Amino acid sequence: MRRFAASLSASLACLSACAVGPNYHAPLAQEPAPERFAAATPAVAAAGEPVDDWWRLYQDPVLDGLIAKALYANTDLRVASANLSRARAVLGGARVGLYSPTTTVTASAVEGRSATANAFAALKGTKAKASPTDSATFAASYELDLFGRLRRGVEAARADSDVAKAALDLARVAVAADTTRAYVDVCALGAAVDAADTARKLARQTADITEDRRRLGAASDFDVARARALAAQADAATPALRAQRAAALFSLAVLTGQAPETAQPAVEACRKPLRLATVAPVGDGAGLLRRRPDVRAAERQLAADTARIGVATASLFPTLTLGGQLGIGGATPDKAATYSGTTFSVGPALSWTAPNVLAARALVAQSNAQARASLARLDGVVLTALKDVETALATLDSERQRQASLSAARDELDTAARLAKARYDQGAASFLDLIDAERSLRAGEADLAAEDQRLGEAEVALFRALGGGWKQAPVPLKRPL
Repeated sequence: MRRFAASLSASLACLSACAVGPNYHAPLAQEPAPERFAAATPAVAAAGEPVDDWWRLYQDPVLDGLIAKALYANTDLRVASANLSRARAVLGGARVGLYSPTTTVTASAVEGRSATANAFAALKGTKAKASPTDSATFAASYELDLFGRLRRGVEAARADSDVAKAALDLARVAVAADTTRAYVDVCALGAAVDAADTARKLARQTADITEDRRRLGAASDFDVARARALAAQADAATPALRAQRAAALFSLAVLTGQAPETAQPAVEACRKPLRLATVAPVGDGAGLLRRRPDVRAAERQLAADTARIGVATASLFPTLTLGGQLGIGGATPDKAATYSGTTFSVGPALSWTAPNVLAARALVAQSNAQARASLARLDGVVLTALKDVETALATLDSERQRQASLSAARDELDTAARLAKARYDQGAASFLDLIDAERSLRAGEADLAAEDQRLGEAEVALFRALGGGWKQAPVPLKRPL
């Protein structure tokens, strides 16, 4: 008997040490991470690992304050933070099931009449009476995790918690990028509005001068009509730019957890394009994959789905539970607490769905298919992350070159407009030449203003693709319910 008990104990210990289903191993990327990005030219990328608080490269205190406020009060971050708290609570519940028994306590004090009492009273020819019964029961059960169902469940819950953490970090990346982009738009559009106002004033002055020249007989009605048309076109450009800037201000307020109409004097004061103080460091492919929260979320999702294969596989095997129950009962509390009123039971219980395990096998097949899908998704996320950086670098380089060309063109058009005005005043050029020169200058300034905005957005897109901005972020705001 002792040898049998020892053998049984050893067998149970061996079974409890194993867990069915595959053990998770982080897979290698489908493609090796590049040591250097193909589109990383010296003009747009520097060596070294990217900084996490990348917005400080703009050296703008107003932007720094906006990012800090957004990372604390943004509503999307509050949602992601709550989801993380929920996932951690689920993990805590899974751990309780693995390490602690399930216990219940019941107590009752009832008065009634049973069918047995009615039968005895009928035999005696008497009337049955109601009698009181006081009872209390304590029950406990503990599942022996022989095949790892509970342990795999804890693994899955832990990985789910990691997925929620990565989702919060991913939301931080998006909020930091969206906030910076909105501020970039506000600044660029402020410069565009100022340029449009200057163009409108100059066009109106030209129209007034042309009317004066017509009264002196030096200009025709045709010249006046053309000058007025140019002034009206300049007037039409300003309202659209102001509306776009107002929309960017509204977005910025909402991103920082404020009502859209909230006044932001420091932000509204920015009226020149925002530019990086230095070329951004981009690192290499391996660093990118370690840094991007979406890659980490996809890898942790694969870990969770792999663990769930073990949970499903364990349903093919029996479940062994150790349980016990202690109860007392009697007509009065003092009688319930006596030896005769005490009951107990203790022992193992075996549960198994055999021989019909078709449903369990179907669940295993579903879990395997889900894990394969998660693996494919991880491969896709890795490739997409690399593509995002290459695309952002190529776009930034293109916009930088285009901005330089448009800036040079604007300078030349400004020179041409000044020469045309001087020649017109001297009678050496026609009014049509002056109008064409001023129209070309206004178009060049509008193109440059739009390009300044696109260049700023391209810089933000690169930082967003690099996946920074979450390592030292504050805990999001938690409003009481």
